Amino acid sequence: MKPHDGMYIGGEWRAAVGRERIEVLNPADEQVLGGVPAGTAEDVDAAVRAARAAFPGWAATPPAERAARIAAVRDVLVARRSEFAELITAELGSPLGFSGMVHVGAPIAVSSSFAELAAGYAFEERIGNSTVLLEPVGVVGAITPWNYPLHQIVAKVAPALAAGCTVVLKPAEDTPLTAQLFAEAVDEAGVPAGVFNLVTGTGPVAGQALATHPDVDLVSFTGSTAVGRLVGAAAGGAVKRVALELGGKSANVILPGADLAKAVATGVGHVMNNTGQSCNALSRMLVHRDRYEEAVALAAETVAKYPVGDPKDPATRLGPVVNAKQRDRVRAYIDKGIEEGARLVVGGPEAPREQGWFVAPTVFADVTPEMTIAQEEIFGPVVAILPYDDEEDALRIANGTAYGLGGAVWAADDATAVAFARRMDTGQVDINGGRFNPLAPFGGYKQSGVGRELGPHGLAEYLHTKSLQF
Repeated sequence: MKPHDGMYIGGEWRAAVGRERIEVLNPADEQVLGGVPAGTAEDVDAAVRAARAAFPGWAATPPAERAARIAAVRDVLVARRSEFAELITAELGSPLGFSGMVHVGAPIAVSSSFAELAAGYAFEERIGNSTVLLEPVGVVGAITPWNYPLHQIVAKVAPALAAGCTVVLKPAEDTPLTAQLFAEAVDEAGVPAGVFNLVTGTGPVAGQALATHPDVDLVSFTGSTAVGRLVGAAAGGAVKRVALELGGKSANVILPGADLAKAVATGVGHVMNNTGQSCNALSRMLVHRDRYEEAVALAAETVAKYPVGDPKDPATRLGPVVNAKQRDRVRAYIDKGIEEGARLVVGGPEAPREQGWFVAPTVFADVTPEMTIAQEEIFGPVVAILPYDDEEDALRIANGTAYGLGGAVWAADDATAVAFARRMDTGQVDINGGRFNPLAPFGGYKQSGVGRELGPHGLAEYLHTKSLQF
Protein backbone atom coordinates (compact mmCIF):
# COMPACT_ATOMS: atom_id res chain seq x y z
CA MET A 1 0.00 0.00 0.00
CA LYS A 2 1.01 3.62 -0.42
CA PRO A 3 1.22 5.28 3.01
CA HIS A 4 -1.29 8.02 3.72
CA ASP A 5 0.09 11.47 4.50
CA GLY A 6 -2.65 12.33 6.98
CA MET A 7 -4.85 11.03 9.78
CA TYR A 8 -8.15 9.20 9.36
CA ILE A 9 -10.54 11.45 11.27
CA GLY A 10 -14.29 11.85 10.89
CA GLY A 11 -14.45 9.44 7.94
CA GLU A 12 -11.77 11.11 5.83
CA TRP A 13 -8.01 11.45 5.52
CA ARG A 14 -6.98 14.84 6.92
CA ALA A 15 -3.64 16.60 6.85
CA ALA A 16 -1.72 16.40 10.11
CA VAL A 17 -1.25 19.56 12.15
CA GLY A 18 2.52 19.19 12.43
CA ARG A 19 5.21 18.42 9.86
CA GLU A 20 7.20 15.79 11.77
CA ARG A 21 7.10 12.27 10.38
CA ILE A 22 7.86 8.75 11.57
CA GLU A 23 10.02 6.63 9.26
CA VAL A 24 8.94 3.00 8.92
CA LEU A 25 11.73 0.47 8.30
CA ASN A 26 11.75 -3.14 7.13
CA PRO A 27 13.44 -5.15 9.92
CA ALA A 28 14.68 -7.81 7.49
CA ASP A 29 16.74 -5.48 5.28
CA GLU A 30 16.68 -2.17 7.21
CA GLN A 31 15.26 -0.35 4.18
CA VAL A 32 12.67 2.43 4.39
CA LEU A 33 9.11 1.29 3.70
CA GLY A 34 7.59 4.74 4.00
CA GLY A 35 6.60 7.29 6.56
CA VAL A 36 3.56 8.51 8.48
CA PRO A 37 2.75 11.76 10.29
CA ALA A 38 3.86 12.12 13.89
CA GLY A 39 0.57 13.20 15.42
CA THR A 40 0.30 16.04 17.89
CA ALA A 41 -2.06 16.77 20.76
CA GLU A 42 -4.05 18.87 18.28
CA ASP A 43 -4.48 15.87 15.96
CA VAL A 44 -5.63 13.76 18.91
CA ASP A 45 -8.09 16.44 19.96
CA ALA A 46 -9.59 16.58 16.46
CA ALA A 47 -10.00 12.79 16.45
CA VAL A 48 -11.56 12.73 19.91
CA ARG A 49 -13.99 15.49 18.95
CA ALA A 50 -15.00 13.50 15.86
CA ALA A 51 -15.51 10.39 17.99
CA ARG A 52 -17.53 12.35 20.57
CA ALA A 53 -19.78 13.80 17.87
CA ALA A 54 -20.40 10.36 16.37
CA PHE A 55 -21.05 8.64 19.70
CA PRO A 56 -24.77 9.40 20.26
CA GLY A 57 -25.77 8.15 16.84
CA TRP A 58 -23.63 5.01 16.99
CA ALA A 59 -24.73 4.19 20.55
CA ALA A 60 -28.36 4.44 19.41
CA THR A 61 -27.75 2.20 16.39
CA PRO A 62 -29.46 -1.19 16.89
CA PRO A 63 -26.98 -3.93 17.88
CA ALA A 64 -27.84 -5.94 14.76
CA GLU A 65 -26.76 -3.01 12.58
CA ARG A 66 -23.56 -2.56 14.55
CA ALA A 67 -22.92 -6.27 14.10
CA ALA A 68 -23.44 -5.92 10.36
CA ARG A 69 -20.76 -3.20 10.15
CA ILE A 70 -18.28 -5.34 12.11
CA ALA A 71 -19.03 -8.26 9.78
CA ALA A 72 -18.46 -5.95 6.82
CA VAL A 73 -15.03 -5.03 8.20
CA ARG A 74 -14.33 -8.75 8.60
CA ASP A 75 -15.27 -9.31 4.97
CA VAL A 76 -12.78 -6.66 3.84
CA LEU A 77 -10.07 -8.33 5.93
CA VAL A 78 -10.86 -11.61 4.17
CA ALA A 79 -10.83 -9.99 0.73
CA ARG A 80 -7.54 -8.17 1.40
CA ARG A 81 -5.91 -10.94 3.43
CA SER A 82 -2.84 -11.25 1.20
CA GLU A 83 -2.31 -7.50 1.22
CA PHE A 84 -2.44 -7.38 5.01
CA ALA A 85 -0.13 -10.39 5.34
CA GLU A 86 2.48 -8.96 2.99
CA LEU A 87 2.41 -5.60 4.76
CA ILE A 88 2.77 -7.15 8.22
CA THR A 89 5.71 -9.21 6.96
CA ALA A 90 7.33 -6.04 5.61
CA GLU A 91 6.72 -3.96 8.77
CA LEU A 92 7.22 -6.57 11.48
CA GLY A 93 9.40 -9.22 9.83
CA SER A 94 7.02 -12.09 10.51
CA PRO A 95 7.38 -15.02 8.08
CA LEU A 96 4.76 -14.64 5.37
CA GLY A 97 2.97 -17.90 6.14
CA PHE A 98 2.61 -16.98 9.81
CA SER A 99 1.43 -13.50 8.84
CA GLY A 100 -1.40 -14.88 6.76
CA MET A 101 -2.38 -17.69 9.11
CA VAL A 102 -2.11 -15.91 12.47
CA HIS A 103 -1.60 -12.17 12.06
CA VAL A 104 -4.58 -11.94 9.70
CA GLY A 105 -6.40 -15.19 10.45
CA ALA A 106 -6.87 -14.42 14.14
CA PRO A 107 -8.37 -10.93 13.53
CA ILE A 108 -10.78 -12.44 11.03
CA ALA A 109 -11.91 -14.96 13.64
CA VAL A 110 -12.11 -12.31 16.37
CA SER A 111 -14.12 -9.86 14.26
CA SER A 112 -16.51 -12.69 13.35
CA SER A 113 -16.95 -13.53 17.03
CA PHE A 114 -17.83 -9.95 17.96
CA ALA A 115 -20.23 -9.59 15.04
CA GLU A 116 -22.08 -12.64 16.38
CA LEU A 117 -21.90 -11.44 19.99
CA ALA A 118 -23.23 -7.98 19.17
CA ALA A 119 -26.19 -9.40 17.31
CA GLY A 120 -27.30 -11.59 20.20
CA TYR A 121 -25.90 -9.94 23.32
CA ALA A 122 -28.28 -9.26 26.23
CA PHE A 123 -27.81 -5.52 26.70
CA GLU A 124 -30.49 -5.50 29.40
CA GLU A 125 -31.88 -7.95 31.91
CA ARG A 126 -34.50 -8.06 34.65
CA ILE A 127 -33.31 -8.66 38.24
CA GLY A 128 -36.08 -8.58 40.85
CA ASN A 129 -37.79 -5.22 40.61
CA SER A 130 -34.95 -3.72 38.53
CA THR A 131 -34.10 -3.50 34.86
CA VAL A 132 -30.32 -3.58 34.43
CA LEU A 133 -28.99 -1.82 31.33
CA LEU A 134 -25.58 -2.35 29.79
CA GLU A 135 -24.65 0.85 27.97
CA PRO A 136 -21.57 1.87 25.94
CA VAL A 137 -18.84 3.57 27.95
CA GLY A 138 -18.36 6.33 25.37
CA VAL A 139 -15.20 7.34 23.51
CA VAL A 140 -12.41 4.75 23.67
CA GLY A 141 -8.73 5.59 23.34
CA ALA A 142 -7.06 2.45 21.96
CA ILE A 143 -3.27 2.26 22.13
CA THR A 144 -1.89 -0.82 20.41
CA PRO A 145 1.55 -2.51 20.18
CA TRP A 146 3.68 -3.60 17.24
CA ASN A 147 3.98 -7.32 17.93
CA TYR A 148 0.50 -8.27 16.63
CA PRO A 149 -0.38 -5.05 14.81
CA LEU A 150 -3.69 -6.10 13.26
CA HIS A 151 -4.90 -8.53 15.91
CA GLN A 152 -4.48 -6.05 18.74
CA ILE A 153 -6.36 -3.39 16.78
CA VAL A 154 -9.28 -5.72 16.07
CA ALA A 155 -9.28 -7.05 19.66
CA LYS A 156 -10.02 -3.49 20.84
CA VAL A 157 -11.96 -1.91 17.99
CA ALA A 158 -14.39 -4.78 17.34
CA PRO A 159 -15.74 -5.07 20.93
CA ALA A 160 -15.82 -1.29 21.32
CA LEU A 161 -17.94 -0.94 18.19
CA ALA A 162 -20.10 -3.90 19.22
CA ALA A 163 -20.80 -2.18 22.55
CA GLY A 164 -21.76 1.07 20.82
CA CYS A 165 -18.58 2.99 21.63
CA THR A 166 -16.58 5.14 19.23
CA VAL A 167 -12.80 4.81 18.94
CA VAL A 168 -9.62 6.79 18.49
CA LEU A 169 -6.72 4.44 17.67
CA LYS A 170 -3.05 5.26 18.29
CA PRO A 171 -0.96 2.40 16.86
CA ALA A 172 2.68 1.60 17.58
CA GLU A 173 5.31 3.64 15.77
CA ASP A 174 6.95 0.55 14.22
CA THR A 175 3.84 -0.79 12.47
CA PRO A 176 1.59 2.19 11.61
CA LEU A 177 1.07 1.15 7.98
CA THR A 178 -0.99 -1.86 9.08
CA ALA A 179 -3.19 0.54 11.05
CA GLN A 180 -3.62 2.73 7.99
CA LEU A 181 -4.64 -0.30 5.93
CA PHE A 182 -7.16 -1.20 8.65
CA ALA A 183 -8.58 2.33 8.44
CA GLU A 184 -9.05 1.74 4.71
CA ALA A 185 -10.94 -1.47 5.56
CA VAL A 186 -13.19 0.39 8.02
CA ASP A 187 -13.93 3.02 5.40
CA GLU A 188 -14.62 0.40 2.73
CA ALA A 189 -16.96 -1.44 5.11
CA GLY A 190 -19.16 1.64 5.50
CA VAL A 191 -18.61 2.29 9.20
CA PRO A 192 -20.16 5.74 9.84
CA ALA A 193 -17.85 8.75 9.90
CA GLY A 194 -16.29 9.44 13.30
CA VAL A 195 -17.03 6.00 14.75
CA PHE A 196 -13.43 4.95 14.07
CA ASN A 197 -10.53 7.41 13.94
CA LEU A 198 -6.79 6.92 13.51
CA VAL A 199 -3.94 9.11 14.73
CA THR A 200 -0.37 7.95 14.14
CA GLY A 201 2.37 9.23 16.40
CA THR A 202 4.68 8.52 19.31
CA GLY A 203 3.66 7.34 22.74
CA PRO A 204 5.00 10.33 24.68
CA VAL A 205 3.12 12.77 22.45
CA ALA A 206 0.05 11.24 20.78
CA GLY A 207 -0.34 8.41 23.28
CA GLN A 208 -0.08 10.72 26.27
CA ALA A 209 -2.53 13.17 24.73
CA LEU A 210 -5.03 10.37 24.12
CA ALA A 211 -4.70 8.84 27.59
CA THR A 212 -5.22 12.18 29.32
CA HIS A 213 -7.84 13.71 27.03
CA PRO A 214 -10.88 14.75 29.11
CA ASP A 215 -13.36 13.48 26.50
CA VAL A 216 -11.89 9.96 26.37
CA ASP A 217 -13.95 7.73 28.65
CA LEU A 218 -11.86 4.54 28.54
CA VAL A 219 -8.23 3.87 27.68
CA SER A 220 -7.37 0.38 26.42
CA PHE A 221 -3.62 -0.18 26.25
CA THR A 222 -1.55 -3.20 25.25
CA GLY A 223 2.22 -3.08 25.70
CA SER A 224 4.96 -3.35 28.28
CA THR A 225 4.26 -3.29 32.00
CA ALA A 226 6.52 -0.25 32.41
CA VAL A 227 4.53 1.83 29.91
CA GLY A 228 1.27 0.36 31.22
CA ARG A 229 2.00 1.85 34.63
CA LEU A 230 2.33 5.29 33.03
CA VAL A 231 -0.87 4.89 31.03
CA GLY A 232 -2.72 3.64 34.10
CA ALA A 233 -1.47 6.58 36.17
CA ALA A 234 -2.48 9.07 33.48
CA ALA A 235 -5.95 7.56 33.15
CA GLY A 236 -6.33 7.19 36.90
CA GLY A 237 -5.57 10.85 37.43
CA ALA A 238 -8.66 11.66 35.38
CA VAL A 239 -10.68 8.85 37.06
CA LYS A 240 -11.45 7.17 33.75
CA ARG A 241 -11.82 3.51 32.92
CA VAL A 242 -8.66 1.70 31.92
CA ALA A 243 -7.87 -1.76 30.51
CA LEU A 244 -4.25 -2.89 30.46
CA GLU A 245 -2.87 -6.00 28.74
CA LEU A 246 0.80 -6.02 29.69
CA GLY A 247 3.87 -8.24 29.90
CA GLY A 248 4.30 -11.88 30.76
CA LYS A 249 6.75 -14.59 31.71
CA SER A 250 4.60 -17.63 31.11
CA ALA A 251 5.46 -21.09 32.39
CA ASN A 252 5.18 -24.27 30.32
CA VAL A 253 4.84 -26.90 33.06
CA ILE A 254 5.50 -30.49 31.98
CA LEU A 255 4.33 -32.90 34.69
CA PRO A 256 5.49 -36.52 35.02
CA GLY A 257 3.61 -38.82 32.67
CA ALA A 258 3.05 -36.16 30.01
CA ASP A 259 3.94 -36.66 26.36
CA LEU A 260 7.38 -35.09 26.72
CA ALA A 261 8.23 -34.87 23.02
CA LYS A 262 4.97 -33.13 22.17
CA ALA A 263 5.11 -30.82 25.18
CA VAL A 264 8.67 -29.71 24.45
CA ALA A 265 8.13 -29.25 20.71
CA THR A 266 4.90 -27.30 21.22
CA GLY A 267 6.41 -25.15 23.96
CA VAL A 268 9.54 -24.27 21.98
CA GLY A 269 7.44 -23.56 18.90
CA HIS A 270 5.24 -21.24 20.94
CA VAL A 271 8.32 -19.14 21.74
CA MET A 272 9.78 -19.25 18.23
CA ASN A 273 6.51 -18.12 16.66
CA ASN A 274 6.60 -14.38 15.92
CA THR A 275 10.30 -14.49 16.87
CA GLY A 276 9.35 -14.68 20.53
CA GLN A 277 7.58 -11.34 20.39
CA SER A 278 4.42 -12.53 22.15
CA CYS A 279 3.40 -11.33 25.60
CA ASN A 280 2.14 -14.83 26.46
CA ALA A 281 5.14 -16.72 25.04
CA LEU A 282 5.89 -19.88 27.02
CA SER A 283 9.40 -18.69 27.72
CA ARG A 284 9.96 -20.77 30.87
CA MET A 285 9.86 -24.55 30.46
CA LEU A 286 9.60 -26.51 33.73
CA VAL A 287 10.63 -30.18 33.59
CA HIS A 288 10.99 -32.82 36.32
CA ARG A 289 14.62 -33.69 37.02
CA ASP A 290 14.07 -37.33 36.02
CA ARG A 291 13.63 -36.38 32.36
CA TYR A 292 15.36 -33.02 32.35
CA GLU A 293 18.30 -33.80 30.03
CA GLU A 294 15.95 -35.55 27.61
CA ALA A 295 13.84 -32.40 27.44
CA VAL A 296 16.92 -30.24 26.86
CA ALA A 297 17.97 -32.41 23.92
CA LEU A 298 14.45 -32.33 22.47
CA ALA A 299 14.39 -28.54 22.74
CA ALA A 300 17.65 -28.26 20.82
CA GLU A 301 16.27 -30.58 18.12
CA THR A 302 13.11 -28.47 17.83
CA VAL A 303 15.01 -25.20 17.47
CA ALA A 304 16.88 -26.68 14.51
CA LYS A 305 13.53 -26.86 12.70
CA TYR A 306 13.20 -23.05 12.81
CA PRO A 307 15.56 -21.74 10.14
CA VAL A 308 16.34 -18.03 10.27
CA GLY A 309 15.98 -16.11 7.04
CA ASP A 310 14.16 -13.74 4.74
CA PRO A 311 10.55 -13.65 6.01
CA LYS A 312 9.29 -13.65 2.41
CA ASP A 313 11.01 -17.02 1.80
CA PRO A 314 8.52 -19.89 2.35
CA ALA A 315 11.31 -21.91 3.99
CA THR A 316 11.84 -19.32 6.73
CA ARG A 317 10.24 -20.00 10.10
CA LEU A 318 12.06 -17.34 12.14
CA GLY A 319 12.27 -13.75 10.94
CA PRO A 320 13.94 -10.72 12.52
CA VAL A 321 12.81 -8.87 15.62
CA VAL A 322 11.08 -5.58 14.98
CA ASN A 323 13.94 -3.08 15.32
CA ALA A 324 17.57 -2.60 16.30
CA LYS A 325 16.68 -1.65 19.87
CA GLN A 326 14.75 -4.87 20.34
CA ARG A 327 17.59 -6.91 18.82
CA ASP A 328 20.09 -5.35 21.21
CA ARG A 329 17.73 -5.89 24.14
CA VAL A 330 17.31 -9.60 23.42
CA ARG A 331 21.02 -10.13 22.84
CA ALA A 332 21.75 -8.36 26.16
CA TYR A 333 19.47 -10.86 27.93
CA ILE A 334 21.31 -13.74 26.27
CA ASP A 335 24.61 -12.29 27.50
CA LYS A 336 23.06 -11.96 30.97
CA GLY A 337 22.01 -15.61 30.98
CA ILE A 338 25.55 -16.69 30.17
CA GLU A 339 26.99 -14.31 32.76
CA GLU A 340 24.70 -15.64 35.51
CA GLY A 341 25.72 -19.24 34.84
CA ALA A 342 22.97 -20.71 32.67
CA ARG A 343 24.11 -23.38 30.20
CA LEU A 344 23.85 -22.21 26.60
CA VAL A 345 22.51 -25.22 24.68
CA VAL A 346 21.96 -23.67 21.28
CA GLY A 347 22.05 -20.15 19.83
CA GLY A 348 23.74 -17.24 21.53
CA PRO A 349 24.23 -13.49 21.16
CA GLU A 350 26.00 -13.62 17.76
CA ALA A 351 23.95 -12.31 14.83
CA PRO A 352 22.85 -15.14 12.48
CA ARG A 353 22.73 -12.77 9.47
CA GLU A 354 24.75 -9.72 8.52
CA GLN A 355 21.82 -7.55 7.43
CA GLY A 356 18.58 -7.08 9.33
CA TRP A 357 17.70 -7.25 13.00
CA PHE A 358 18.01 -11.00 13.51
CA VAL A 359 18.57 -12.93 16.73
CA ALA A 360 19.63 -16.57 16.88
CA PRO A 361 17.00 -18.92 18.37
CA THR A 362 18.40 -19.72 21.79
CA VAL A 363 17.88 -22.37 24.47
CA PHE A 364 19.26 -22.18 28.00
CA ALA A 365 19.45 -25.09 30.45
CA ASP A 366 20.41 -25.20 34.14
CA VAL A 367 18.36 -22.06 34.70
CA THR A 368 17.45 -21.26 38.29
CA PRO A 369 14.29 -19.35 39.27
CA GLU A 370 16.13 -16.26 40.47
CA MET A 371 18.11 -15.73 37.25
CA THR A 372 17.25 -12.65 35.20
CA ILE A 373 16.25 -14.74 32.17
CA ALA A 374 13.75 -16.59 34.38
CA GLN A 375 12.24 -13.44 35.87
CA GLU A 376 12.14 -10.74 33.20
CA GLU A 377 10.30 -10.63 29.89
CA ILE A 378 12.84 -11.03 27.07
CA PHE A 379 10.44 -10.73 24.12
CA GLY A 380 12.65 -12.72 21.79
CA PRO A 381 13.31 -16.32 20.66
CA VAL A 382 14.83 -17.45 23.96
CA VAL A 383 13.69 -20.49 25.98
CA ALA A 384 14.79 -21.03 29.58
CA ILE A 385 14.49 -24.63 30.85
CA LEU A 386 14.20 -25.03 34.62
CA PRO A 387 14.26 -28.31 36.58
CA TYR A 388 11.89 -29.05 39.47
CA ASP A 389 11.74 -31.71 42.17
CA ASP A 390 8.00 -32.29 42.65
CA GLU A 391 4.64 -30.66 41.84
CA GLU A 392 4.83 -28.24 44.76
CA ASP A 393 8.25 -27.13 43.61
CA ALA A 394 6.94 -26.71 40.05
CA LEU A 395 4.03 -24.61 41.31
CA ARG A 396 6.35 -22.41 43.36
CA ILE A 397 8.54 -21.77 40.33
CA ALA A 398 5.59 -21.23 37.97
CA ASN A 399 4.04 -18.64 40.30
CA GLY A 400 7.36 -17.09 41.25
CA THR A 401 7.43 -14.05 38.96
CA ALA A 402 5.73 -10.65 38.94
CA TYR A 403 3.69 -11.70 35.91
CA GLY A 404 0.62 -13.84 35.33
CA LEU A 405 -0.60 -13.70 31.74
CA GLY A 406 -0.42 -17.14 30.14
CA GLY A 407 0.79 -20.63 30.78
CA ALA A 408 0.54 -24.27 29.82
CA VAL A 409 0.30 -27.56 31.71
CA TRP A 410 1.02 -31.00 30.28
CA ALA A 411 0.11 -34.18 32.14
CA ALA A 412 -0.85 -37.79 31.56
CA ASP A 413 -4.53 -36.76 31.62
CA ASP A 414 -6.55 -33.55 31.49
CA ALA A 415 -7.82 -33.88 35.06
CA THR A 416 -4.28 -33.84 36.49
CA ALA A 417 -3.35 -30.87 34.32
CA VAL A 418 -6.48 -28.94 35.28
CA ALA A 419 -5.89 -29.55 39.00
CA PHE A 420 -2.43 -28.00 38.66
CA ALA A 421 -3.65 -25.14 36.42
CA ARG A 422 -6.27 -24.13 39.00
CA ARG A 423 -3.43 -23.25 41.37
CA MET A 424 -1.48 -21.15 38.86
CA ASP A 425 -1.60 -17.37 39.27
CA THR A 426 -2.22 -16.58 35.63
CA GLY A 427 -5.07 -15.49 33.39
CA GLN A 428 -5.03 -18.21 30.74
CA VAL A 429 -3.65 -21.77 30.73
CA ASP A 430 -3.47 -24.22 27.82
CA ILE A 431 -4.22 -27.78 28.91
CA ASN A 432 -2.31 -30.51 27.03
CA GLY A 433 -1.95 -28.33 23.97
CA GLY A 434 -5.32 -26.57 24.06
CA ARG A 435 -6.07 -24.46 20.98
CA PHE A 436 -6.72 -20.72 20.69
CA ASN A 437 -10.33 -19.80 21.42
CA PRO A 438 -11.43 -16.33 20.20
CA LEU A 439 -14.32 -16.37 22.71
CA ALA A 440 -12.20 -17.10 25.79
CA PRO A 441 -11.18 -14.11 27.95
CA PHE A 442 -7.53 -13.10 27.65
CA GLY A 443 -5.76 -11.02 30.28
CA GLY A 444 -3.47 -11.20 33.25
CA TYR A 445 -2.97 -11.42 36.96
CA LYS A 446 -0.48 -9.32 38.93
CA GLN A 447 1.68 -7.05 36.75
CA SER A 448 0.34 -8.58 33.54
CA GLY A 449 -2.58 -6.19 33.53
CA VAL A 450 -6.14 -5.23 34.36
CA GLY A 451 -9.23 -6.31 32.45
CA ARG A 452 -9.93 -8.87 29.75
CA GLU A 453 -10.02 -9.03 25.96
CA LEU A 454 -11.96 -11.30 23.57
CA GLY A 455 -15.39 -12.89 23.81
CA PRO A 456 -18.23 -11.74 26.08
CA HIS A 457 -15.80 -10.78 28.86
CA GLY A 458 -13.94 -8.55 26.40
CA LEU A 459 -17.19 -6.94 25.27
CA ALA A 460 -18.13 -6.22 28.89
CA GLU A 461 -15.02 -4.02 29.29
CA TYR A 462 -16.68 -1.43 27.03
CA LEU A 463 -20.03 -1.31 28.86
CA HIS A 464 -21.39 0.69 31.78
CA THR A 465 -23.98 -0.87 34.08
CA LYS A 466 -27.13 1.06 34.99
CA SER A 467 -30.07 -0.18 37.07
CA LEU A 468 -33.67 1.08 36.93
CA GLN A 469 -35.87 0.29 39.94
CA PHE A 470 -39.64 -0.13 39.53
